[in-house]
Amino acid sequence: MQTTFTEDQLKDPGIQRANEILRACVHCGFCTATCPTYQVLGDELDSPRGRIYQIKDMLENERVPDAKTVKHIDRCLSCLACMTTCPSGVHYMHLVDHAREYIEENYKRPLSDRVLRWVLAQILPYPMRFRWALIGAKLGRPFRFLMPDARLKAMLDMAPKSIPPVSRNDDPQSFAPVAEKKMRVALMTGCAQKALNTDINDATIRLLTRLGCEVVVAEGAGCCGALTHHMGKTSESHATAAKNIKAWCAEMDGDGLDAVVINTSGCGTTVKDYGHMFRNDDLAADAARVSAIAMDVSEVLMKLDLPDGANRDTVVAYHAACSLQHGQQIKTYPKDLLKKAGFTVVEPADSHLCCGSAGTYNLMQPEISGQLKARKVRTLEAKNPDIIAAGNIGCMMQIGSGTDVPIVHTVELLDWATGGPQPRALSEPGKRTPEIPILR
Repeated sequence: MQTTFTEDQLKDPGIQRANEILRACVHCGFCTATCPTYQVLGDELDSPRGRIYQIKDMLENERVPDAKTVKHIDRCLSCLACMTTCPSGVHYMHLVDHAREYIEENYKRPLSDRVLRWVLAQILPYPMRFRWALIGAKLGRPFRFLMPDARLKAMLDMAPKSIPPVSRNDDPQSFAPVAEKKMRVALMTGCAQKALNTDINDATIRLLTRLGCEVVVAEGAGCCGALTHHMGKTSESHATAAKNIKAWCAEMDGDGLDAVVINTSGCGTTVKDYGHMFRNDDLAADAARVSAIAMDVSEVLMKLDLPDGANRDTVVAYHAACSLQHGQQIKTYPKDLLKKAGFTVVEPADSHLCCGSAGTYNLMQPEISGQLKARKVRTLEAKNPDIIAAGNIGCMMQIGSGTDVPIVHTVELLDWATGGPQPRALSEPGKRTPEIPILR
């Protein structure tokens, strides 16, 4: 694609990167075939190619974003299926993230939008605030019909039936390996996941220590910054990301780290991009160090000696989170691990398409998100699975709200298969799963 940025414009590192990406696009349109919003809406402006044209026009002309352009860019899920499909290697993620930052700085949204986005940015990255918000949502759910905005209704619907107690395993500490030590890793405990489902981190620690890892929860680490980053709130996202970089580098420079392990794939895509995010910052070198050892938990488990499991006669429908299959290009590891553990693994039709969760997308674009959820649930249930497995808490919440099939994190199933407790989601309705010591 031909661009006409001036020399002065190209002095801005963000514009310089956008120019590189735009010039790689050859207008082929392959991306439209795998774009979920184009599939649902059928509008060229809601395809990656259409959004690229709009972003180019906005940035080249340094114009104040108009409501139409903002609408179409807001509708992007950032699922990155277009990047998997693109034969020219267009790095759409960096382009759309820069566009969102530009919009945040130059466009005044309607008051209701500004308030909603502020509330999400002030609550979701903070586990205790999020817990209180979930309690409030549960109390407010009977009054759902009074809500004038579909987005507010979606926020009420987000609250789970039960909110788990705080897990002390998420506190800064170190867990010794049960088997012969093979690795020393830092576990990213995250933010929203710590409020919605504490079982995932617990299972991850049990599994990794069982397989010979010393697991460290680093002092000062927290939210990865993805939620605010994808809202264009760069200063906020960089502030939280910087805390992680400093915390993990302190461990790297202390007793050393072989990996930063991430069990929420949306976070993993962002942490692996810290090197780019901080490329012009004083933390550039340390950010690159962190990105270099950031791994999805499935990548780490493939390096360890996961024992073969007996055939469990249990059919698991594997949902591939977009941030894992497209953002990190990890497509087979979770399925390989589940098969090795003894599960029968099946995949739904159109497994490349997003479930509609996409961070805060299901809260800000509930209508489109709902259509994508219905499609995803339909294709998963068509496989008649006993369990649905996924590697991202957002996908689990989204799909779980539309089906009665139990949905469990991949790590919980692997933990169960290697001696851990049965995942809570598989226990009998109304029967509390017994508390299991963390190092069992």
